[in-house]
Parts: sequence; C-alpha cells; structure tokens
Amino acid sequence: MNHPAFPKRLAFKAIAGAFAVIFSAGSLPALAQQVTINVVDVAGSLALLQDAIESYKVKNPNVKFTFTKAPAPELPSKLRAMQAADRSDIDLVLGGTDILAAGIEQKLWVRVLPDQAAKFPNVLDNYLPEVRKMQELAHDQALAVVFMPAGPLLEYNPDKVKQVPTSPQELLAWCKANPNRLIYARPANSGPGRTFLMGLPYLLGDKNPKDPVNGWAKTWAYLKELNTCIEYYPGGTGAVMKELGEGSRDMTVTVTGWDINPRALGVVPKNFKMGAFKNMTWVNDTQYMMMPKGLSAEKSKIVLDVMAYLLKPEQQALTYDKGYFYPGPAVKNVPLSMAPQSSQDVIKEFGRPEYAELLTKNPHVQPLDAQEMVKAFRIWDQEIGTQKAK
Repeated sequence: MNHPAFPKRLAFKAIAGAFAVIFSAGSLPALAQQVTINVVDVAGSLALLQDAIESYKVKNPNVKFTFTKAPAPELPSKLRAMQAADRSDIDLVLGGTDILAAGIEQKLWVRVLPDQAAKFPNVLDNYLPEVRKMQELAHDQALAVVFMPAGPLLEYNPDKVKQVPTSPQELLAWCKANPNRLIYARPANSGPGRTFLMGLPYLLGDKNPKDPVNGWAKTWAYLKELNTCIEYYPGGTGAVMKELGEGSRDMTVTVTGWDINPRALGVVPKNFKMGAFKNMTWVNDTQYMMMPKGLSAEKSKIVLDVMAYLLKPEQQALTYDKGYFYPGPAVKNVPLSMAPQSSQDVIKEFGRPEYAELLTKNPHVQPLDAQEMVKAFRIWDQEIGTQKAK
C-alpha cells in the first residue's frame, strides 16, 4: 500500500529485568518465552481488527493470539467469575457500547486513562472529533478503536416494499399491513437494534432522549405497538440479515455497515435498498478495546502495546474492511485511499452515494451513557422482548 508519511512511532517505557527500555508501539522487548493473549470479540470487531492484530506478531514473534466470540450479554458474568477466582483467561475484549456499558457498571475494566496515558500520547487529539465525543462514554476504562455514524436506517427488499417508510408512523403502518415481515434483533446484542432503540426518541419527539426511564414515554408505547406485528426478535444481527436475504422477511432496521457488508458478502442481495427517516438524528457507534482486571504485569504490558498498535494509521486503514463498520477508522488522516485495494473496491461497488449527504445534513448524537443504556436494555427485555425472543 502507498501510505502518506505517518506520525512518529509512539514511545513506551517498559521494565526488562532491572533496566528501563524505551520501545515503539508494536515492538516489545524480546520475551523469554511465548505469551498467549486471549482476545474475545462480542461485536464482530474481528472482521475489522483481526488482520491488524495478527500483523503485530511480525515484530513480536513470541506473542501468540487466540480469538473467540461471545454474545455481549453473557460475557460480564464470565469475567466476574474469572476475576473472583483470580484467573485471567481473557486478556483483551473488543466490543461496542453494550459490553462497554455492562462492564463499567460491574467494574470489570482496568482504567486506561490517565493511568496509562504515557503509552497513548495525544490519543484524544488524534481521534476524529465525533470519536473523541464517543470516548467520553468510556469513562477512561476503554479506548475507541473503530467508528461508524450508524443510523437508524431501514433496509428492504424493493420487490416487496414498493414505498419505503420515511417516519416511525409509516413504519408501524407498513408492519401492521404486512405482519411478520419486519424483523430486528434484541438491542442488547445488536448494533442496528440498539441504534433503532436510541434513535426513536429523537424521531418521536420524546421528552428526554437521554433518559429511557422517565423520558421515553412515546418510544416505549411505540415499540409495544410495533411488537404486535413482529413475530420474534433474533439474538443477533447476523440472524436478521440471513432471514432478510433468504426472503422470510422483507424489511429490517440497519446501520451503514450492516447495510453495506452483508450485500458485499452475498448474504443480502446487492439490489436491496436503504431508506432513511425524514429529519433523522444519527446515533453514532463506536467499538472499543477493553482490558479486564486481573491480568499479570507481563500480559498487561503486551495488551496495552497491542492497543496502541491498533490506533496507528497503518492499522486503522485496515478497518475499512468490507464496509462492516462503515467507514471504520477512529483516528484522523486515514482516507479510503490508504485502505487495501479490496476495501476500496467494496466501498465503490456496495457503498451508497446518498450517505455523504445524509451524514452531512442531519445532526449526530452520542449513544446513551453506560448506566442509561443498561436501563434501556432491561426495559426492552422486560416489556418488549420477553415473550418473543429466540
């Protein structure tokens, strides 16, 4: 790849034996023996980051990675049990605002900033402005690594949906006229699901879009009404796109990446269309890197170095991927032209030209803060999804 000049490599201080050693991000002092770093992904983050993580081994051959995936709602209890048993089988967690929020609430994460600020010089200034705002949601316990101005959007089969809804009211009317043909996944484990959930208060003019308990009267009433024409709620977005692609559903809620990527992969037909609500507010989305409490000093040092490595422009350029978390990079000055040619080709073929105008003309907001997001998930689970989840 032809890259422009990159910022000076980050410097880190580490102890190797009795001596202080200065080293670059992604270039640890030689390890005496192989160390395995166990990475758990709860949001599909590996689609964006696995190649970058694997490339870390080029300069650090004694670092090995294992990769596993887990549903976001199930991971906190596993981490709690491990920490109570003084074990550290999980070293790095990749995920969205759902797992971030749950982990903050349950005090599962190591505080990264300002405690480790020397390892991440100028990290906040290097972020895109929207990402710096998203970083506030981390409460210093995680670092944003990829970014998507998400939605909420609609995706539909144009052969079945002749006039796409442009308001929540039109969506409800369509759903009632076409029962069981609309589908979306449980918000606690779905980016499009939670983006729809958090975008509705803005679309419906609720009293306080940031307060799901006392400010979402219109949203909860709307979702209960919408529930009457939805057959069930899958546990994740992948299952939703499979049903949409196979033709058992005609429409779903989506976000930019989940619109582009399943079409690029052939899960959803290329000709399926995207629809935007009039006067929408973008609820931005970010995926984060989190280090669970209880790691050894050696593993902690490696994980922090990997996190710094993943924020370098070279690695950030890989996050364009196949449009999964469109656009992807969290830091400044990483244009599409830096991405692999395969990523450039996918965005050219499966991207939507209309996104540029939609992203510019409509306002952007952060998702709910950690505690409020957990409350919103609980209310949805109890009042909407309980009877129909699979």
